[in-house]
Amino acid sequence: MLFTSPKLIQVLTSHGQSTTASSISMDACSLVHRHLPRPLQLPLLAPPTPSRHRPRVTSALVCCCCPAAAADHHQERPWEWYDRAIQSHAGSDLARSLGLLADMQASGGRPSGSAYARLIRALSRAGRALEAEALLLEMRRLGPRPEAAHYNALLEGLLAAAHLRLADLLLLQMADDGVARNRRTYTLLLGAYARAGRLEDSWWVLGEMRRWGIRLDTAGYSMLVRLYRDNGMWKKATDLVMEMQEVGVELDVKIYSGLIDTFGKYGQLADARRMFDKMRAEGVRPDISTWNALIQWHCRVGNMKRALRFFTSMQEEGMYPDPKIFVMIISRLGEQGKWDEIKKLFDGMNNRGFKESGAVYAILVDIYGQYGHFRDAQDCIAALRAENTQLLPRVFCVIANAYAQQGLCEQTVNVLQLMEEEGFEPNLVMLNSLINAFGTAGRHLEALAVFQHIKDSGMSPDVVTYTTLMKTFMRAKKFEKMIMYWFSSRLKHYACEDLDGYGIKPITLSKAPECLYVDQKSEKVQDNRV
Repeated sequence: MLFTSPKLIQVLTSHGQSTTASSISMDACSLVHRHLPRPLQLPLLAPPTPSRHRPRVTSALVCCCCPAAAADHHQERPWEWYDRAIQSHAGSDLARSLGLLADMQASGGRPSGSAYARLIRALSRAGRALEAEALLLEMRRLGPRPEAAHYNALLEGLLAAAHLRLADLLLLQMADDGVARNRRTYTLLLGAYARAGRLEDSWWVLGEMRRWGIRLDTAGYSMLVRLYRDNGMWKKATDLVMEMQEVGVELDVKIYSGLIDTFGKYGQLADARRMFDKMRAEGVRPDISTWNALIQWHCRVGNMKRALRFFTSMQEEGMYPDPKIFVMIISRLGEQGKWDEIKKLFDGMNNRGFKESGAVYAILVDIYGQYGHFRDAQDCIAALRAENTQLLPRVFCVIANAYAQQGLCEQTVNVLQLMEEEGFEPNLVMLNSLINAFGTAGRHLEALAVFQHIKDSGMSPDVVTYTTLMKTFMRAKKFEKMIMYWFSSRLKHYACEDLDGYGIKPITLSKAPECLYVDQKSEKVQDNRV
């Protein structure tokens, strides 16, 4: 069942009364009650006694979703064959794997814990967290007993969809079931908190790892570099390299890429290039994220000559250019009116044989080049299908971002609708692009409604969400609201005394160094320090 938010619909409807007819025709409301999922609910219940006659959750699920999967269920096969087939197809053909699971249960068999783990992980990574949760609940009710691998598989899906509050509930359920957290659990949490910019939660995870004697590996240090980068502590990132060398952790491509990105973000481009040279001197081959960081930050400061040089070097090493970086290059060249340079870039990629992603790049060139062939989102997706391009959530997000940066709200929503029709749940990246589209178009109330729905649907806004929302208020000259949401992005759930009697409502922020309030009459932030 899809989610409806009466509050969001009321905001959009009231705003629509003051907009033009074309704005009213904008299907922003359908975003809420047609294309955003209901938050997951994981009941904290003790598993009941198994029963032979209890209806099986997965069988009903698969029979509804995959009718073709039961075509050959009459064939009797041994239990081991079903179990192996379920595991082998889970990563490549999920529908086939679920169909085999239904056949297996119909014949009276039950999959092993390994098969359950693969299915839960595959469903979570495909954005089908509800079905992954159903499998975990089935295990708790009917057996086998879930282990850390099963909880981690569902946790990965929840964190990837930014359902941090539901992830917290899952951790509580994990503790109630007596399942201990392991390195994988903490690594998933650290990565999610680092991406969301939740500094204090990240320190808590690091403290728990030290408490239980779990040492950071290369992946953990890579996340720590990202944490320093996102919180302005780029000098600590340099000290981290020395710490890693002392404990004997080798610097891999992820560490180097994170350090280069950190230096670039804070304008230390000379240090970023020196780190890149050191990386190559030690025989570490740059990956796509390394090149992306170098190109992105040189584009950001307007050094297009170096950015294009790195872009060419990346292609010479056989790397497919990332569409997001391609968008940035097109944007910078487009601002300078160099449409011929854009065409040369695309022709050069074709000459180097980059056919796999060629359709995506062609659409982006067309959108930014304003040639008019792909002004409609449906035409974009149709062109991708014609080129046999695999339609992944990342592709939809890239196309939506291209429309959003031009303020084409209707087309951005259309991309979201097409994404949902392909069976993918809208993720935080897509919703951030939608906020950006409304903000660029000057429709700050719709942007605020999408932000509110992100929170209502169980997702946790990240740094990009708050930054995009604040830019929206700046364009609309709503500076008081911009300041209020800036504080909201830095602080959380701080408990202050109740001043409702004075017409002042405390902001729900936390652990603030001072007490901040919003005057409901003037909508101004007050700083009440003693």
